[in-house]
Amino acid sequence: MTQPSAHQKVLIVDFGSQVTQLIARRLREAGVYCEIHPFDKAGAALAAMSPQAIILSGGPASTTEAESPRADPALFEAGVPVLGICYGEQAICAQLGGKVESGHHREFGRAEITIQKANPLFAGLAEVGQGEPVWMSHGDRVTAIPPGFEVIAVSEGAPFAAIADEGRKIYGVQFHPEVMHTPRGATILKNFTHRIAGLTGDWTMAAYRDEQIEKIRAQVGQGKVICGLSGGVDSSVAAVLIHEAIGDQLTCVFVDTGLLRKDEAKQVTTLFREHYNIPLIHVDASAEFLGALAGVSDPETKRKTIGKIFIDVFDREANKIEGAEFLAQGTLYPDVIESVSASGGPSAVIKSHHNVGGLPDYMKLKLVEPLRELFKDEVRALGRELGLTDAFVGRHPFPGPGLAIRIPGEITPDAVETLQQADAIYLDEIRKAGLYDQIWQAFAVLLPVKTVGVMGDARTYEKVLALRAVTSTDGMTADFYQFPWDVLARTATRIINEVRGVNRVVYDVTSKPPGTIEWE
Repeated sequence: MTQPSAHQKVLIVDFGSQVTQLIARRLREAGVYCEIHPFDKAGAALAAMSPQAIILSGGPASTTEAESPRADPALFEAGVPVLGICYGEQAICAQLGGKVESGHHREFGRAEITIQKANPLFAGLAEVGQGEPVWMSHGDRVTAIPPGFEVIAVSEGAPFAAIADEGRKIYGVQFHPEVMHTPRGATILKNFTHRIAGLTGDWTMAAYRDEQIEKIRAQVGQGKVICGLSGGVDSSVAAVLIHEAIGDQLTCVFVDTGLLRKDEAKQVTTLFREHYNIPLIHVDASAEFLGALAGVSDPETKRKTIGKIFIDVFDREANKIEGAEFLAQGTLYPDVIESVSASGGPSAVIKSHHNVGGLPDYMKLKLVEPLRELFKDEVRALGRELGLTDAFVGRHPFPGPGLAIRIPGEITPDAVETLQQADAIYLDEIRKAGLYDQIWQAFAVLLPVKTVGVMGDARTYEKVLALRAVTSTDGMTADFYQFPWDVLARTATRIINEVRGVNRVVYDVTSKPPGTIEWE
């Protein structure tokens, strides 16, 4: 992976924790550039990056097992500060002369550490002898620390809840400072990067924008670029950035699948053609997509069908653009991490449809991916830096397969139209209530269930519509949004009155566990 060499950098070594990405999120929030690399490739990443600090993540394994992951010894010999988190601390102890054992008291969930000794890692936190709330998640326990280390915090279940070797600047914490349940965990991580490692926080969107413009120009030269525009925030920000770099060498291809939100195709074409004056080919392939999906109910078959047709249509249009050498797409850093962990190395995919189909060899296009170092909220910040409005960059995520996966069962034109109308009403009421920006993602699902209802003096036998809304800060975990009842009541009433084919509306109150990236 490429990285801007001018920036100070932190290497995050991934041992398989579900929340490793949150470490990167907290560092980026503090203005620190970082990359996540799997533990078995950490040595190569160390040599390539020359980081100013290293963080070892948590993980599900046990260091007491012979085949469990280990940190590359070069990490401890690099002469830069090292912080081990949970499994990372246990790896430090197991490899540097301490001891880790299984079968002791486990700690999962909220806990409290007691600060034993003043340390720059805990600057701004509780005083010595006082407690600090944290989030624990470990079954093994450190029972002896390596030579040169001292205890700087304890908890009821972890006598070595935090340790430090000030001479080598190696630190370990048994808890997870990266999660929101450790209230001042971001302060701990910033203490490590800024106070201990001496980083200044030079990661800004203005600098990133300028660097990427130069990189795009250097990569593309006088070549032509086509961008698979989905209308979502990621591909749109990538297109505007690339256009700023190379102007009319870029042509966007917007494939209208017929599965978009109501009036979305019109909004996208207006934005790019009239506001940004970016060359845009609008392909209305709705009949092709809906025809292929007729009779298809299995969700994975839907995805693959949509992915294949999307690639076929896109390739057909791309071949009409003489001299096109590059394909631009809005790949984000979480996509890169997923593909690396899944396959052992980056994979080429058409990002706008969320990995439903690989990029075929016959397309022979070189990828331009200017967002691959960014997380979702950083893409939004870059969009604002490029002049995109908050109303556009703040839009809720929308899945590549579109409404097809929000219609369990068979896709029909009538079902799509029904869902489009209901979804538009739902979002309209959310906006009217001033709640849109409080919600990470809101959408409607047309369930394959019919119920008997009474509307006026007549009985009806029509479908059930489910409404979904979640809150999140990073997209890694989410909880259902606690709507004011009057907003839900107005929304349901409008849908029942204005959308034919629906006679009941329900609200989904399930939550999202950690470890997955995107709601659909």
